Amino acid sequence: MGVKKKHIPKYHGLRIFLIATLMYFFLVMPIVGILWAKYAPDFFNSKTGTGQENQAIINLPESLKYSIRKTIPELEGSMNLDSLVYTPDQNRFEPNYYSRRNPRFNTSIRHQSNINFTQSDSKFNETLLVLVKLILLSLIIGFAYNFPFKRFFYRKRRGKKIPEGLYKYCRKFLIKTPLINSIIFIGAYGASIIYMSYLLFFTESFDENTRPFFAQYYFISVLATILTVLFVYYWQKHRVQLKYIDHIYSPEELRKRIYKVKVEKLRNRMWVSSGMTTLLPLIIVIFYLFLSISTIHDIGLDTITDNEKKILFGKYHQVFDKFTVEDETTNIFFYVNAIDSLLMYAGIFTGIFTSLIYILVFIRWTTQDIIGPVKELLNNMQLTGQGELDQYSIVRTNDEIGELTEGFNEMSSKLKEYILSISRINQANSRFVPRQFIEFLGKENIADIHLGDQIQKEMTILFTDIRSFTSISENMTPKENFDFLNNYLGYMEPVIRTNKGFIDKFMGDSIMALFSDTPEDAINAAIEMRHKLTEFNHINAQFGREPIDSGIGLHTGNLMLGIVGGEGRMDGTVISDSVNLASRLEGLTKLYGSSIIISEDTLIKLSDPNKYDYRFIDIVKVKGKKEAVYIFEILDGEPEEIRRLKMDTKAEFSKALQLYKNKEFKEALPIFDEIYKQNCNDKAAEMYSMRCNEFIKNGTPVDWDGIEIIQDK
Repeated sequence: MGVKKKHIPKYHGLRIFLIATLMYFFLVMPIVGILWAKYAPDFFNSKTGTGQENQAIINLPESLKYSIRKTIPELEGSMNLDSLVYTPDQNRFEPNYYSRRNPRFNTSIRHQSNINFTQSDSKFNETLLVLVKLILLSLIIGFAYNFPFKRFFYRKRRGKKIPEGLYKYCRKFLIKTPLINSIIFIGAYGASIIYMSYLLFFTESFDENTRPFFAQYYFISVLATILTVLFVYYWQKHRVQLKYIDHIYSPEELRKRIYKVKVEKLRNRMWVSSGMTTLLPLIIVIFYLFLSISTIHDIGLDTITDNEKKILFGKYHQVFDKFTVEDETTNIFFYVNAIDSLLMYAGIFTGIFTSLIYILVFIRWTTQDIIGPVKELLNNMQLTGQGELDQYSIVRTNDEIGELTEGFNEMSSKLKEYILSISRINQANSRFVPRQFIEFLGKENIADIHLGDQIQKEMTILFTDIRSFTSISENMTPKENFDFLNNYLGYMEPVIRTNKGFIDKFMGDSIMALFSDTPEDAINAAIEMRHKLTEFNHINAQFGREPIDSGIGLHTGNLMLGIVGGEGRMDGTVISDSVNLASRLEGLTKLYGSSIIISEDTLIKLSDPNKYDYRFIDIVKVKGKKEAVYIFEILDGEPEEIRRLKMDTKAEFSKALQLYKNKEFKEALPIFDEIYKQNCNDKAAEMYSMRCNEFIKNGTPVDWDGIEIIQDK
């Protein structure tokens, strides 16, 4: 199964900074505008003197013109707001004209003062300028820190070589990127907040009218900073865990947690997520609600009529029958202000919109950060259950999911080792008890085998033995004997296996193998074993060792495969008269000078006997067998010259053999002699020549029927 090529993502660093900065100004600037609109009347409702028509001319900064124009209905559409005439008796501003007096709305500020808005406005502008400079500095630092990562992924997407230093930098700092970027980001905004704190709490830069404005601006700046810093941290962390770590760390490293910090908790993550998506936006809404309150004390009324009390308190106005505006409790009562109500709605909308943004991004991040790794883990568990033991999951997070993933990888690794160990044990067992043997018994594995399990099946049995091995082994030490046999058997065993056979047992230098499909498999294996023997002798000759020879006997018949022994020691074995006959045929190879002898039962089971070179050599009764067996020698395993000579004299040999069986020994003798003369390696012809001479000289036994009785094993 091919491995799906991973998509190499783009690296986002500066983009996160820019979007977070825009979000900060989105949270702050609307409130600043609303604060200007709310506090603009307070900035101008200060009594400035009692002489010369009781008026004061006030110069305005540019930053207040728009707010005043929207706040004071009389000035709507006025183009020239460079100076205003303030009439305190009327509590209003006029563009150099005198309007009607209205004693109901007289200012509560009784002292004389000259209001200069330039100082407070410049402090606010100075704060904004400091913030902008710090933001630009943070963007430069953030770009410098994140640029190597961007370069790394750029080169990797294009298949370019990645410098060693760049690779080490990315490996060292990637996991720390969310924290470092958050520190860079909060450095700018935090310094600005510290500067505002200094102005607000340790200086006299603001008067009693401008200080509330700046204090509320300070509060919303702190809140917006917290939101945006968390936004940067979790966005960067989301991308690092799901997008980047796959391409920097190796699969072996990602099977365990690569984080060097304390394990996080999903519970804490959920608390932060809930706070960012609900609590903090609700604080913004509550802040706007407080801004929308207009207390009775603020409007500076001398008296309140009964009708005004009814408007303020509704059906509870009788409870406040003795209520007067001079009471200190007036600060807790407020009246309905249409402008403030509109500001409240605008603020609530801003809070809801902010909450919606955070809900969308955090639900997406949470889904991908939690559900994504869980789905990946589940998929790998299913693949592991299907037998694909090389599966593992990337440990992307440092929380309980990361621990679960790491535990799965460890379990998968141990499971793989265990299964591989079981496989190695099974493979080792299959060397002692062949897999085919277990399959013939209808078992899945060796653990299912029980004492007495057995099956009857027709097979071809192959026996092979090294000739005169006893005399050969006398010249070797026990270790040399051991190594020699292992070397020899190492040549023969693969031949049997590749020809669909299996070795039932080794008996010293002898091999007993079984072939369940066709007799051709057994004959092909025997022929190839003879070729391998030639190769084995050739290699041994290079070490000064004498060549060896072997004989192979084949017989096809029914046999019983089964488990014999006791509960403490069992063994698989084959029990059949056919096995004994195959062993006897192997012994006849030395007598007849043949390399491979097969029985008639094997020959007639061949689909096409003529594809082999063979000849009939005798009818025998072997020891332990009552019935006579027709035996044939396969010539394909002989050296080429011997095979050719035997095939050239096959017809004469058959004719002489027929004469021999008919007791016409004098006629058969010269033919055997002639065959032996042509091929001195034809031991069968030599043997029949000697038998003919013996029968001519001494005569044949009375019960002789042409069947040779073999008493030797």
